[in-house]
This record gives sequence, structure tokens and C-alpha cells, in this order.
Amino acid sequence: MVRSAAIRLDCVAFLMSQFSGLMLQIGLTAKKELEMKNSMNFYIDGEWCAPATPKKLGVVNPATEEVVAEISLGSKLDVDRAVAAARRAFADFSQTSRKDRLALLDRVMEVYMKRYDDVAQAITMEMGAPMALSKSAQAGSGIAHLKTVRDVLERYEFEEKRGQTRIRKEAIGVCGFITPWNWPMNQVACKVGPALATGCTMVLKPSEIAPLSSIVFAEILDEAGVPKGVFNLVNGDGPTVGQALSSHPDVDMMSFTGSTVGGACIILVNRATRRRVCWCPQRCMMRQWKSLRQPLQRCFPVILMTLTLISARWSANDNGRKFKA
Repeated sequence: MVRSAAIRLDCVAFLMSQFSGLMLQIGLTAKKELEMKNSMNFYIDGEWCAPATPKKLGVVNPATEEVVAEISLGSKLDVDRAVAAARRAFADFSQTSRKDRLALLDRVMEVYMKRYDDVAQAITMEMGAPMALSKSAQAGSGIAHLKTVRDVLERYEFEEKRGQTRIRKEAIGVCGFITPWNWPMNQVACKVGPALATGCTMVLKPSEIAPLSSIVFAEILDEAGVPKGVFNLVNGDGPTVGQALSSHPDVDMMSFTGSTVGGACIILVNRATRRRVCWCPQRCMMRQWKSLRQPLQRCFPVILMTLTLISARWSANDNGRKFKA
């Protein structure tokens, strides 16, 4: 009996040691958190700036149920500032060459890899993902999207001739991006990367419960030298910042990934306008990826097409008529 009890105790001790190792891996034990020095500010027009109206929100790590950081919740005034900055930047950035945008993406990827561990740590802090998952799949999806966008941009045909018609694809304008909490960097890079590649400017509103990796991403873009106003970040909730962004008259296209209710609200807001809305509910997104299993190289040309305004220019006996869609 004594021997069997000792064996059982040894087994328990072994299991506890394994469990402790697992807890360390997924961040349930105490560890030094990433310092989020810009968490209370927004990134607008190339600068970190305070919100128009101070309003705090704690970011909770669901693995520990502890507040790991605080962010500011934005308002319509913050969205107006960000959209205005994006509109000003569009005139120049939309005219940059393919070579310039390829070089910009190269710099973004270089800084991303330098900050890779910070991206992964931020994801673990904001959504409680195991560090192994944050490093491999979560942060890894961000750099994978950026690399694929760069590869597609290098060979993408922005002009083509069909009979007597020449079709030119141009940047659509200012884009509003709203992303979910569960695959934060995957969705951010999947939207921001193609926008940079096509010459669009943008305003990003990440999920307010998982905004930390997006803040790190904004720091990455700033260090990489993305021109001021091209990328803007405003944190906030859906009814305030999300509503203001999706209904803003100077936003040319909205891209939303999230709940069915949220997507339906955005579509209703934009149904009376000509603004494009790209909406992919989270559950539908995962179902499509599982069923289609298409390589990213096949998907990103479609995304780049979505972010371009097709301008058809044709000539009948060289009369120089022009048409814009």
C-alpha cells in the first residue's frame, strides 16, 4: 500500500510538472508583459496622438482574466481626423510606382521580423493564445500575407487590353478596415498589405478587446517609413468608431470581418451609396478556407482587384474617349 501510494504521488508530481510547463507556455504563469507605450494613443497622420475625448478601456487577457493594458476608446472626432489624413495622403501615395511600393513592403517585412516576438507577445496578451501558437500561426500569418502580397504585386497586371478597350486598375481611395479579435494579425495584414500594394490609404479599427497587436503593427509601419496619413489607427467600439468609420462620406471602401450583426449594420449604412463593402463573417471565412483550400497566391489577386477602381479607357478610331467605372 505504501509503495502504491508512493507511485501515485510520483505520478501526480510528474503530471504537475508537465502541467506547470504547459501553463508557462500558454502564459498562465507570471511573466513580464510587453510594454505598450502607445496603447493610450492613436496613430493618425504619421504621429501618435491623444484622443479627442479621453475614455479608457482595460484589455483583459482571457487566459489569466487580468487587465494587461489600457487603451483609449475613440470618437467620431478621432475618425474624422484619421479619414482626413488618409484623404490628404491619397493624392500622392496613389501615384507611387510599383517599384516604390515593393520597396515599402520590403521595409515593412524587415521591421516586422525584427518585432516578430513583440507581435506574438501582444497576441498572447490580448487573446490568451498559447505562445507557441502566437509565434507560429498568429504572428506567422501576418508575415505570410505580406510576403504573398509582395509577390503578387511584383507581377500583377494593372493594365490590360481587350480588343479596342484598354482597362486600367487604379487605387480605389480611402479604405476603412474593421477586424475581429480571434485572428487579429491575420486579418490586419490581409487588409493592410493589399491596400499598401495598390496605393490605397486607410483607417484601421481593430477589435477593442484585442487591439494590442495592431498597435505594435502601427509601430512597425511607422518605423518602416510608411508615408504619413497612408495608415491610420483609431481604437474604439463598434457603435461609436465602427459606425463613424463605415458611414463616413470620405471613405471609398469598407472591409469588415466579424459578426453577422456587425456586417449587416455596415451594409445597411452603405446601401444607399456607391461605396463598396467587403464583408466576410468569421464563421463563413473559416468555412470557405477549409472548403476551398486555395493557395494564397490565388486569393490575393482577387483582393487587389477589390481594392482597385477599374477605369476603362478605349478609343474608337483614336477619338480618345474615356470612361471611369
